[in-house]
Amino acid sequence: MVELKTRDEIELMADAGAVVAEALSAVIEQAKPGMTALDLDRIAAEVLSRHGASSPFLNYHPRWAPTPFPGVLCVSVNDAVVHGIPNEYVLADGDLVSVDFGATLRGWTGDAARSFIVGTPRDGDAALIEAADAALAAGIAAARPGNRLGDVGHAISTTVHERGFGLLADHGGHGIGRTMHEDPDVPNEGRPGKGMKLLPGLVIAIEPMLIGDGTDEYRHDPDGWTLRSLSGARAAHSEHTVAVTPDGARILTN
Repeated sequence: MVELKTRDEIELMADAGAVVAEALSAVIEQAKPGMTALDLDRIAAEVLSRHGASSPFLNYHPRWAPTPFPGVLCVSVNDAVVHGIPNEYVLADGDLVSVDFGATLRGWTGDAARSFIVGTPRDGDAALIEAADAALAAGIAAARPGNRLGDVGHAISTTVHERGFGLLADHGGHGIGRTMHEDPDVPNEGRPGKGMKLLPGLVIAIEPMLIGDGTDEYRHDPDGWTLRSLSGARAAHSEHTVAVTPDGARILTN
């Protein structure tokens, strides 16, 4: 069931979104070679604690996962596309890192993701991250009242494929509100004019997940959470929580 949010509820979601934005910025600013993925998780957890917010990621246990998620931050490195578990992996110069983070504050949730390079970028990494950000921006621009979910997916996929990159198969964004995952599913590919009509009050997380060599297949790590590109190509992930308003899309996680 799709739940439309009121203006006041959207403002509360923006408060949660501000915590998300602060945590992601802190992680990216402080990340450096020699730190571990767990160190990044601790930085994000400190921001949650400072604001009296909780994590919708920590102990999240969907039916397909073998164990609850053990951190507040997903840390996906190089060929890991999404859902990377924060662990003792030591960041190295040139690593491409995607961090995905959520916060729940006063009963409302925000969710966003960013990709960045630790130290010296490798050839093609900057273009891959820029394409993920551009695809997200295109999806957000399409999230206008009267458009449809297919318009959002089409805007994302067109941006990605024109640049020669691939999109992670079978994955996309989602509705969000009092919980992290609500209806509707938000596809990263679609046909213009098709799918659910977008109405003011709809709040969704839009999140293109790119694979650098143009492929879309993936495999699971033994941890049951981390998804890696099947080809071993590097990946990037960009996400915002977005409210559909009468004037267009409003980003709640910046």
